[in-house]
Amino acid sequence: MEYFVIIIGSIFVSNIVLTQFLGICPFVGVSGKLSTSIGMGGAVLFVLTLATMVTWMMQYYVLNPLGLGFMQTIVFILVIAALVQMVEIILKKVSPALFQALGVFLPLITTNCAVLGVAILTIQKDFNLIEGVVYAMSNAIGFTLALVLFAGIREHLDLMEVPKAMRGVPIALVVAGILALAFMGFTGLV
Repeated sequence: MEYFVIIIGSIFVSNIVLTQFLGICPFVGVSGKLSTSIGMGGAVLFVLTLATMVTWMMQYYVLNPLGLGFMQTIVFILVIAALVQMVEIILKKVSPALFQALGVFLPLITTNCAVLGVAILTIQKDFNLIEGVVYAMSNAIGFTLALVLFAGIREHLDLMEVPKAMRGVPIALVVAGILALAFMGFTGLV
């Protein structure tokens, strides 16, 4: 039951993008097309899961025993940067089209505060390694869900008659706000 609560809570109730507002840059930047959103979601899933595993082990097997807890943020950022470089190399080799489509947003996973936020939250919530991995994967699924929903809505908006002043970014921001309000309804705050 505990894992079910972590999964549902991370995907819907505390969606990393729509209720905690982490990872907004790739959310807005990559959500123009559905295919790119799915690709970015897959890359974030891979990086987030591996980063959480590695950072959890670094925290409990290196930083805490050596009394270097104050180095947490720097070490976590270095781990995330290395993993993103690995994803870039793999994507460039395996799927050049997706690599091109993601463009500048792929390296931005390194500075994606959602990845760092989940790694730190895993430690703060005192999850064990398995719970941390479930939490990371669930947050990545929630991130992907937000991207895919937003991309689908944006693709549909391209076919609609939108007033000239609202075309592009303005309507995208309005839709993002409404989508965030809808997800906040899961928390019971609205």
